Amino acid sequence: MFWDKQAETLKRGKLEALQIKQFNKTLDWAKQSLYYKEKLKDSIPSISKLEDIKRFPFTAKQDLRDNFPYGFLAVSLDDSVRLHSSSGTTGIPTVVFHTPEDIDHWAGLVARCLYMAGMRKDDVFQNMMGYGLFTGGLGLHYGSEKLGALTIPFGPGNSKRQIWFMKTFGTTAVHILPSYAFRLHSFFAGEGVDPVKDLKLRVAIIGAEPHTEGMRKQIEKLYQIKAYNSYGLSEMCGPGVALECEQQQGMHLWEDHYYMEIIDPATGEVLPDGQEGELVLTTLQRRAMPLIRYRTRDLTRIIPAECACGRTHRRIERIKGRDDDMLIINGVNIFPMQIEQTIMKYDEVQSHYLIEITKEDFLDKVHVKVEVHEGLFTESFSALEKLQKHITADLKSELGVNPKVHLVEPGSLPVTEGKAKRVYDLR
Repeated sequence: MFWDKQAETLKRGKLEALQIKQFNKTLDWAKQSLYYKEKLKDSIPSISKLEDIKRFPFTAKQDLRDNFPYGFLAVSLDDSVRLHSSSGTTGIPTVVFHTPEDIDHWAGLVARCLYMAGMRKDDVFQNMMGYGLFTGGLGLHYGSEKLGALTIPFGPGNSKRQIWFMKTFGTTAVHILPSYAFRLHSFFAGEGVDPVKDLKLRVAIIGAEPHTEGMRKQIEKLYQIKAYNSYGLSEMCGPGVALECEQQQGMHLWEDHYYMEIIDPATGEVLPDGQEGELVLTTLQRRAMPLIRYRTRDLTRIIPAECACGRTHRRIERIKGRDDDMLIINGVNIFPMQIEQTIMKYDEVQSHYLIEITKEDFLDKVHVKVEVHEGLFTESFSALEKLQKHITADLKSELGVNPKVHLVEPGSLPVTEGKAKRVYDLR
């Protein structure tokens, strides 16, 4: 059902004609929102060729924050059935709304991805990603059910129980963080389970955090499976934007739902296929919250060659990173400014702090080293301990991860010439 040969192998000319048609629909939809009604009032009313899209202004994450909560909503709130949210640098999140049709399209795209990765109706899919506001869990869950596979909504962690479910119910496919795939593997021996001989696992969908090709190959070797790179972002829908096919040579981005451009991050100039730059996406079929020329901040390139699998939707290369300062910690997006704003609420804290990101037992760990006033070290140990607990709790609430807070004496942290270096990524 989800090998839609007609859609996935559409001739380039017909695919581009569809994009033009859908972009013009998206323009009409977008103008129903407060933001685009004002932003697009001086823009051309429609396009006749795809090159015209570069005449429209970019949309940035900060625009979503500045117009929180309903500035981008293009339908009645009564017509929206889902809200997802991601964290932000100012404490104001970015939110994305979906109509029932949007949810159905999203599930269909994920199902299309899963089928492309080799999943079928008779598979057992164990979802090890977090549910809730994070799009990864629910996105893959709905797509797996749309495909017709038996879906186990396990969520992250509890490795021994994960293994029990995998063995008991014959799990054949998983959605998993690359780093957690390594950590999970370390539990098999203690459970007396051989992941190759005792399990039926054959497919893993990996994503939500940066990982190298070498890491992917290690996962495939450890489990003797195929691991497919996934790409998505909550502003588009979440997972389902792009995935690798069986060739594993770039991720097919579904161009009947998204128009993609690669731009020079500094100038905004559109770059030709093959050149690396920032990925810019326009939704083509989302009704509740259409986005035009959204700057993802993700660095990649469009692979110009045709794929041997026969799909005509172009591929993007593995994401090289971001051109901003966002950190991805075990699949959770955080910004250093969130940490600064949280710790600076405390009078006992001085202005100097450092953030260290390490890899411990295959998981990312955040260490926040904070200089506090000297007088605290002459007081009882309980005062320092109490402050440490309060800061840790506030950071955990703000970031969605559990950091390790180190309170240190003033002047004990290193300083740098010029701009302060706050983040040391040691992974």
